[in-house]
Amino acid sequence: MNYFSFYKDGKALYCLIFTGIMLSFSSTFAENPKRLIKSISQQHQVQGTVTDGSSPLPGVTIAIKGRSTNASISDYNGQYSISVGVSDTLVVSFIGFKKALIPVQGRSKIDIVLQYDTTTLQEVRVNAGYYSVKESERTGSIARITSKDIETQPVTNVLATMQGRMAGVSITQTTGTAGGGFDIKIRGQNSIRPDANAPLYIIDGVPYSSDAIGSGQTSTIFPTSTSPLNSINPETIESIEVLKDADATSIYGSRGANGVVLITTKKGKAGKTKFSLTSSTGIGKVTKFLNLMNTEQYLVMRKQAFVNDGITEYNPWDYDVNGTWDQNRNTDWQKELLGGSSQISELQGTISGGSEQTQFMINGNYHHETTVFPGDFGYKKGGSQMNLNHRSENNKFRIAFSAGYNVQNNLQPAFDLTNEARFQPPNAPALYNADGTLNWENGTWENPLRNLNAKYESKTKDLIANTLLSYEIAKDLTIKSSFGYTDLKTIETRTSPSTLYNPIYNVSSMRSSIYSNNTNRSSWIIEPQINWEKVLGDGKLGILTGATFQNQTTSTLYQSASGFSSNSLIYNLAAAKFVSILQNDETQYKYQAFFARINYNLIDKYIVNFTARRDGSSRFGPGNQFATFGAIGVAWLFSNENFLKNSSWFSFGKIRSSYGTTGNDQIGDYQYLNTYTTSGVNYNNAIGLQPSRLFNPDFAWEINKKLEFAIELGFLKDRIFATASWYQNRSSNQLVGIPLAGTTGFTLLQANLDATVQNRGTELTLRTVNFNKGNFKWSTNFNLTFATNKLLAFPGLESSPYNQKYRIGEPLNIVLLYKYKGINPQTGIYEFEDLNNDGTTSFPDDRQTTANLNPKFYGGIQNQFELKRWKLDFHFQFVKQTNRSFPMGPAGMMSNQQARIAQSWQAPGDNAPYQIFTTGYNNDALMANYFYSESTAVLTDASFIRLKNISLSYELPVNLKESSCKIMLQGQNLLTFTKYIDGDPEFTTYGYLPPLKVISLAVQLTF
Repeated sequence: MNYFSFYKDGKALYCLIFTGIMLSFSSTFAENPKRLIKSISQQHQVQGTVTDGSSPLPGVTIAIKGRSTNASISDYNGQYSISVGVSDTLVVSFIGFKKALIPVQGRSKIDIVLQYDTTTLQEVRVNAGYYSVKESERTGSIARITSKDIETQPVTNVLATMQGRMAGVSITQTTGTAGGGFDIKIRGQNSIRPDANAPLYIIDGVPYSSDAIGSGQTSTIFPTSTSPLNSINPETIESIEVLKDADATSIYGSRGANGVVLITTKKGKAGKTKFSLTSSTGIGKVTKFLNLMNTEQYLVMRKQAFVNDGITEYNPWDYDVNGTWDQNRNTDWQKELLGGSSQISELQGTISGGSEQTQFMINGNYHHETTVFPGDFGYKKGGSQMNLNHRSENNKFRIAFSAGYNVQNNLQPAFDLTNEARFQPPNAPALYNADGTLNWENGTWENPLRNLNAKYESKTKDLIANTLLSYEIAKDLTIKSSFGYTDLKTIETRTSPSTLYNPIYNVSSMRSSIYSNNTNRSSWIIEPQINWEKVLGDGKLGILTGATFQNQTTSTLYQSASGFSSNSLIYNLAAAKFVSILQNDETQYKYQAFFARINYNLIDKYIVNFTARRDGSSRFGPGNQFATFGAIGVAWLFSNENFLKNSSWFSFGKIRSSYGTTGNDQIGDYQYLNTYTTSGVNYNNAIGLQPSRLFNPDFAWEINKKLEFAIELGFLKDRIFATASWYQNRSSNQLVGIPLAGTTGFTLLQANLDATVQNRGTELTLRTVNFNKGNFKWSTNFNLTFATNKLLAFPGLESSPYNQKYRIGEPLNIVLLYKYKGINPQTGIYEFEDLNNDGTTSFPDDRQTTANLNPKFYGGIQNQFELKRWKLDFHFQFVKQTNRSFPMGPAGMMSNQQARIAQSWQAPGDNAPYQIFTTGYNNDALMANYFYSESTAVLTDASFIRLKNISLSYELPVNLKESSCKIMLQGQNLLTFTKYIDGDPEFTTYGYLPPLKVISLAVQLTF
């Protein structure tokens, strides 16, 4: 057996490496030794400033022609210094500008002015996941925003930075409460299951699970459970790429079925060490309230309701009209309970720098945000991000390490006060007594501030780390591997103390209760890769192969407890009389895959790209765990043809197309197995087990087939650049739970449904440089998406449990409604179409009219202006859609209504838009109101144009070397143009706080 001693035999390795370095130096020296010796003997320093004619340009590379060992990078003020010879020539290069060659000619000071070159935008490399590709050479559909777009927005969630800025990407905010989440759909809804349409998130090469980390029993303040994406700090992001079509996503296989969101964090740059400190403060307010009745209107409605019901005397409990409450009192409860200002403060600190071989960046941040609700509540987030990059002097070995650690602490009221603010009578009593205690008005009302005693609290710690190693073993052959790790821990609690009740009831802490949820999720991933690139004749061939090995473990513990000896012990479950474990499990998800990419570029005109992936998932049974997905993408750069190559007005033209398949395994773990759960029933001093799932050996992958055609055009050196694409996605073999009859002992069977969902759309983007001369620049970015969703096939739909939810040929996001006819002029009651002619309005036979709630089109337009030290950036988002108005129950009961409801039916013959008032004794009116809220009458135009973001910045003329100071004024959700009258048109989730408009002032100091 042969043994290798690194100490002894390693000497030979050292000698080989040293010899190679010397040979490399010798070859460089041998190129022109006389010239090199002469140049070195006459070295001197050249200094100067690099500008675009008006502003300094930081990060510009200044090198010496013919020499790769000496280079400089301009600092923040555009200043540089480099050692040169008298006969050298400076090579000055910077993305977005023309390369400049400047002879030194013995000068010691050279100020450089670079000329803007839009055609270099084609050379920008776009992150495609496992590889990067030039913008001009990509065959897939990839949308992109950079830190320049992100840093202008005062937001805390990464998805908020993308709203309205990417064609084909629809993002909706689900709550205005701090720490809330967003709903994202990339090119529509592919799966029938709403929770199976989330994209794959990749942060610096590490997959990041989008699965909710909370429980619906604890995070009651959010429409959906807590989003883990809140952990990511937008200020640390360099770029976000969204992969949409098959060519771009199939290399991710099943994980990319709903698109891929690639998040790349900022990296350090070579040069002097820089410190950046940013401090901001701002306020947030609710964007729009409902227009509700004042006291005068409300009392008219209430008194008329008694007249309509034939009631001549008010009941003792009708406090609002019988004189118990002050009938001259008027409170706008929306302003009282939701009209506060959220105070926002943030501090960011960054240090970065390094040499040509090693660069680093360290970021630290802290964010604090209070709430618009009354009370002492707030959301805190803090963390750090680190990046370290190193390459050997011969550029063969590279290592990149990135890590981020974030902590969140969210304290909110356990119940959203939005409904309390909307339904509370306007003459309800004051919130507080004269002594500052809660006013219960002698037990005549439930003070809405009682809910502030119930608290929702979550604490989350999140770690993401990745290391990428690569080595060029030959001129065209590189091997690399990434190692990623994530660890997330969250603790959620929701309390319900006895102080929720009026003290006169003497409810003790034995009625107090708490729900708690502990979730721990950790994962690791290893992805070895081999990349080979070779010039073959007139073409370039690239081959990438690799493998993925991933393991994710999730443990959850849901508990409830009640019966505390004291409310001060409510967070101590050991102090509870009754403790219940609602769920306690640990799941493991294993995933492995092999992937490959073959790319061939012939004479920079014809490009073909093959991608394939063999996926294996533990979520499917034996024989179905593996599946193969692949795609082909082609592109023709017709602008490089001879008849267009030298055109003075046409700068770029490309036609591309792709087709392929991806899968989907977003169904949860162990769904195909026979599983058992604890019954919770004590029998003979033992807790028994009961079956919870049936075994399904045929449980297999969803399949998504994607097709796309696109054209990209550039005019006037790409000062006008337009893209138009058409796509079609068809998702089949749907993974759903098929309900079973109760006699089987099971509620449903997890299976593949032979249903097909289609998404089609057209995406248009336009980028223009409107003006670029002297001190003034103006550019515009525009995107527009027309999208349709359709259920193509669903065998046996009529006899399935889904027959009142879906329709063949209609979108998945539809509602079935009663068809509204109007108000009977004699009775004043709403009337509806009797589709089955049985003489009554009934469910489900008469509720068959479909309404499509998907947007017809959506998009955004952004304008950027620069004038000397001033920068102005504003972005409008627009959506064309139909939605439902906000339902507030029967008018006339002890609950407020929209002001427009005052236009009600009064007497026979009236032609009014709203039916007769009732206190609740008119059963026909009650039933009609229910049908009305589920009818076509509530459909309304919810289209809007919103000033989503505006940012104005000014760079102070600080006369300090390598230092700068910038002041930024930013706004979010500032102005909305809409016909929708029931609050915020973007946000139609009933009973939850709508999005906030935010104004922020920031100061950034760099030195």
